[in-house]
Amino acid sequence: MYPESDELNDYLVSDAIVDWRTPAVLQKALELTQSLSDEVAKACCLYEWVRDNISLPGDAGLDPVTCSADELLRQGSGICFAKSHLLAALLRAVNIPAGFCYQVVRFEPPVDNEPVLHGFNGIYLATLNRWIRVDARGNSSGVNAQFNTGKEQLAFAMDPLADEFIYEAIFAAPVAGVVSRLKLCKNIRDLWQDPPQSL
Repeated sequence: MYPESDELNDYLVSDAIVDWRTPAVLQKALELTQSLSDEVAKACCLYEWVRDNISLPGDAGLDPVTCSADELLRQGSGICFAKSHLLAALLRAVNIPAGFCYQVVRFEPPVDNEPVLHGFNGIYLATLNRWIRVDARGNSSGVNAQFNTGKEQLAFAMDPLADEFIYEAIFAAPVAGVVSRLKLCKNIRDLWQDPPQSL
């Protein structure tokens, strides 16, 4: 894995999607980490909170498609891309550089085992002087993603024989194609009819 940009400040930006300067997002990040002084502990705390407290739309019985960090925090539900936007925003709010990673996987229905894009995060930990990747999608039967600074533990294993792979770049901003697709869809059913398939 490698960062798209050599400038760590690019991974601290607040924008329309990773809107960590929004009061609710900033307040949530500070509230969750107020008792923690260690950078790794803060990153783990924020990761686990997004993974375990923001539900997937199917699990929550909710239909709206969320995109920005603030939107997802208010709704409480979103798909992998939106969860990665929120996690990055919370991390950036406490000065931990965070970016975006993507992989091509094959899921069971609702997308009928066609290749689809899945989103997660890269986090730069200054105390370790390196990037790690984490997936806050949410654990369920057969999925056990964890925050691990040793051995990477993402949500989905890769099967190269099924044309599954991870893009090695850690992007400083969510890719435009993903953002535009989330913004165009009125509900989850629309999104699953034509999900992002690659970068």
